[in-house]
Amino acid sequence: MPKKIQFNIGLMASTYIKTQLERCYMIEDGSNSESLMGRQTTGEDRVRMTARQLSEPRTANWIASEADWSHEPTKRVLRRLVDDGILHRDESGTHTTYYPDYRRQAMQEAMRLRDSGHTVEELTDRLAEMKTQIRDWEDEFGVESPNQLRGTLADESLDADEEDHRREIAREWEHLQRRIQIVGFAIREWDFLAPTTEPAEANS
Repeated sequence: MPKKIQFNIGLMASTYIKTQLERCYMIEDGSNSESLMGRQTTGEDRVRMTARQLSEPRTANWIASEADWSHEPTKRVLRRLVDDGILHRDESGTHTTYYPDYRRQAMQEAMRLRDSGHTVEELTDRLAEMKTQIRDWEDEFGVESPNQLRGTLADESLDADEEDHRREIAREWEHLQRRIQIVGFAIREWDFLAPTTEPAEANS
């Protein structure tokens, strides 16, 4: 039986992972990331964009490489992002890593979905489509999670193309799990997330 995906805003990873599955609805924040990164942006812009899109802790060197910028100015930008509360810094391991505030990120993404111009019915339809896609993968591969799918790569009968295909499916599967959490939250809190157009009403 498919596992029930429970909403846990604290574990929500960044929603900025690029995927073709989201582009048709234009509700994937990363849907335009490739074009944004290709435009004329400053090194600081690219570091900020890369840092906000992190789905797991990364070192300053990794972020600098992704942003195509030098190491020292990248570290300065990362320090500012930490000071501003946008990133967290983890110095407990061998290398210092940085990662976004996933709770803030998830709330901001839910607010963007609420303000995107899509109706709650459209998001509900998209939620159903994502869950159907995951069920299809479970049936196709006989597994219940992305990591179980990765485990099938040990099958020596698989050729290189099939291995690559399953790795890509596993990544998309994890992405959809995060999207399901965030879209589900946006739907459940639809009224709460509505833009406040008349702040004075709070004091009336």
